[in-house]
Amino acid sequence: MKLLAFDTSTELISIAVTRVVGGVAQVWQHTGAGGAQASSGLIPAIEQLMADAELRFEELDAIAFGQGPGSFTGLRTACSVAQGLGFGAGRPVLPVDTLLTVAEEARQQNGSELKHCRVLALLDARMDEMYAAHYEFDNGAWLQREDYRLIRPEDLMLQGSTVLAGNVFGAYGDRLPVAPAVPRWQALPTATAMLRLAPALLAAGHAVEAAQALPRYIRDKVAKTTLERAAEKAL
Repeated sequence: MKLLAFDTSTELISIAVTRVVGGVAQVWQHTGAGGAQASSGLIPAIEQLMADAELRFEELDAIAFGQGPGSFTGLRTACSVAQGLGFGAGRPVLPVDTLLTVAEEARQQNGSELKHCRVLALLDARMDEMYAAHYEFDNGAWLQREDYRLIRPEDLMLQGSTVLAGNVFGAYGDRLPVAPAVPRWQALPTATAMLRLAPALLAAGHAVEAAQALPRYIRDKVAKTTLERAAEKAL
């Protein structure tokens, strides 16, 4: 398949393009600074990768993007770029869950040969909270075992034999109520992980029209009020 994938939900931009060359799937990828720089750097980096892969947008089977949860600014950037590229090229877009991408990236880095594993994917949501979701990998496919949650580190609960994966361990590692023996896999959502997920998601009918490239928010409130910050400081 000819695919473009990108994620801007965290502090890093991740972009990847794949197509078959000489009967072998080739991947071109880019990682750069995200955050406030995502809106200015994403499109030029995509255009460069597409040129390196000698692909036109009209030739893509789909445009995959990280739909969240994650940074509000990053998600809006990814969705607007996916909409623009999808409209312009007349190609479908593929929303990919950010936490599922974290689980797949962690599996690839730490045990891609595993036929079965349970992963609790965690992303730093700021404001002393984490995004969380449980996944299970079995027979070559991922299943989501519960809906997304926004939790404080102390409220984390494991389900059976589970590993933790994500970017929360530096900020909240000491506050997680789990045994030291529980594996902790440092991982961020990457575009290459999205490329691995995309064929199954496309086959399952998850591609949508460009207008439906929408973010998945879990938290409606993105900042604390002055009174809330003052109360926390007093405590």
